[in-house]
Amino acid sequence: MIKKITIVVSISMMLFVTACKTKDLKMEYGNKMLAPNKKEVVYQVFTRLFGNTNTTNKPWGTIEENGVGKFNDFTDKALKEIKDLGVTYIWYTGVPHHALIRDYTAIGISNDDPEVVKGRAGSPYAVKDYYNVNPDLAVNPAHRLEEFEALIARTHKTGLKVIIDIVPNHIARKYEGKNNPEGVRDFGADDDVTVEYKRDNNFYYIPNTHFEVPDTDPPLNGEANPLIDEKFDEYPAKWTGNGSRRAKPDRNDWYETVKVNYGIRPDGSKDFPELPYGFDTKSYQEHFDFWKDKDVPNSWKKFRDIALYWTAKGVDGFRYDMAEMVPYEFWSYMNSAIKVKNPDAFLLAEVYNPNEYRNYIRLGKMDYLYDKVETYDKLKDVIRGHSLPDGLSDIQHGMEDIEHHMLHFLDNHDEQRLASPEFAGTPEKGKPLMVVSTTISTSPTMIYFGQEVGEAGNENAGFGTHSRTSIFDYIGVPSHQRWMNGGKFDGGQLTESEAALRDFYKRLLNFSLNSSALMGKFQEIQSVNRQESSGYDPGIYAFTRWSDTQKLIIVTNFSWITTSSFELKIPYDIIQKWDLKDGNYTIVDQLYKTSKIELHVVNGEGKAQINIAPSESFIYQL
Repeated sequence: MIKKITIVVSISMMLFVTACKTKDLKMEYGNKMLAPNKKEVVYQVFTRLFGNTNTTNKPWGTIEENGVGKFNDFTDKALKEIKDLGVTYIWYTGVPHHALIRDYTAIGISNDDPEVVKGRAGSPYAVKDYYNVNPDLAVNPAHRLEEFEALIARTHKTGLKVIIDIVPNHIARKYEGKNNPEGVRDFGADDDVTVEYKRDNNFYYIPNTHFEVPDTDPPLNGEANPLIDEKFDEYPAKWTGNGSRRAKPDRNDWYETVKVNYGIRPDGSKDFPELPYGFDTKSYQEHFDFWKDKDVPNSWKKFRDIALYWTAKGVDGFRYDMAEMVPYEFWSYMNSAIKVKNPDAFLLAEVYNPNEYRNYIRLGKMDYLYDKVETYDKLKDVIRGHSLPDGLSDIQHGMEDIEHHMLHFLDNHDEQRLASPEFAGTPEKGKPLMVVSTTISTSPTMIYFGQEVGEAGNENAGFGTHSRTSIFDYIGVPSHQRWMNGGKFDGGQLTESEAALRDFYKRLLNFSLNSSALMGKFQEIQSVNRQESSGYDPGIYAFTRWSDTQKLIIVTNFSWITTSSFELKIPYDIIQKWDLKDGNYTIVDQLYKTSKIELHVVNGEGKAQINIAPSESFIYQL
């Protein structure tokens, strides 16, 4: 619930916020400087869970008990419905072959030790073989790569583009490149294991020391397994994925993975060429040309080759896990190589340190980073009653030079579900957050499968806990399964409220795809209305977006108990920028087309009477 709080703000701050500098966006796309002209919308789907129709949901259940989705479940009908939702990219999460607890020895895959695997189905971020895909996802595991290639083709046929994960910082403790292309040596195959560090080693070592399994809860919830013996054969022990240098990792370490060495010495210094001064303004081609004659660490080459392998198979982009744990010089090297092959590649990175954003964008040549610790965290605080929405304006101003590169989301595999009690509490309370997240900047929007039908992540899956849909277990996703309707993908089992919510997402996302204003300029009108508008509830947030051809006034109500009535004020400088003369203008909500009000411009200032219900939003267009 939004609490009413009395806040004193300095006049200088109010003037700063009201002034709100805006400027034309100029972004580097490929090797050209262009103004972006349309929104992108990413649909993240956990591939293993998407097509699963089994509703048993037994904690720690096997595939036979709980079921699993397959590549083939993404039918032409399913893909068309996803596209029609207002989506341009699908991020198929969990595709590369990762460690899991299932016997595939019949097709030449070794069994994984449950003591270094999280859950039964395994973490998608403990990749075991980068040149093939998860056998769980195939109808015929022996032909799993062909089934994924067919999915790429179906996705493209539908008019969608494909993103998959690459996790350069770490790989599974038992990595086995059984499908390496000719000439590709496996990770660690040529390492000098007698030393902690050597530049061209793929791993860091703890010489002359055996790895010890961590003290954790019983693997597989205590189920018997011949490999559970408090031992894992790793000698010498390697550093763990999160950087732990202990031979026996802590239970909270990423003990299922080992850290990859990119030429960063144990003292943190760099053992590779650095980018010259001024390269933050250089194009992808210039970055590529810089690295062509440079001697770089072996791990750089291995991951570049992995990315180019999947690019050649038609993958249109990558989501990079924990990218800030890898030096941005490597990203310059790899991303420029990808862009030379595919200038339109969509490169998205998980980076959480705002002080490093510009390095990874400008020097690392990332297209997009997660806007998690700023916009996402702020919206979560607002809906939980911990702060007012006014600070959203400051966030936008602070990232004005990079805002297009900061991908917006409210739900993903790492975070608590938007509709969960730990976040918004209900799907409806998440609606104003979604409107702001989608419309406040030019950045791409991402949603997580099931979000559009209010999935709350309530299941006790086993290793994974409730509030997040488990990425470690075989499990069903109830709200999403009702939309799937046994493979018809028509929403036939949705409740009335779930169907209405999906309709809301469809309206919002499709509007965003076709709105020139959302790729134009931003100016907040929050401060003037907070100061001057009687009845402007603390849960209200308002701003404007515009282009040469479209003018928008966006008003949203984060309160879920208070209906607000007030006179919205549009300040003089915006009226001048929009070239509006004194008079009356009809403005119409673009979400549902049912709200039509009058904007009165008198002496160069605008006023409009607004009545807004709890959790309601309006996208008014002149």
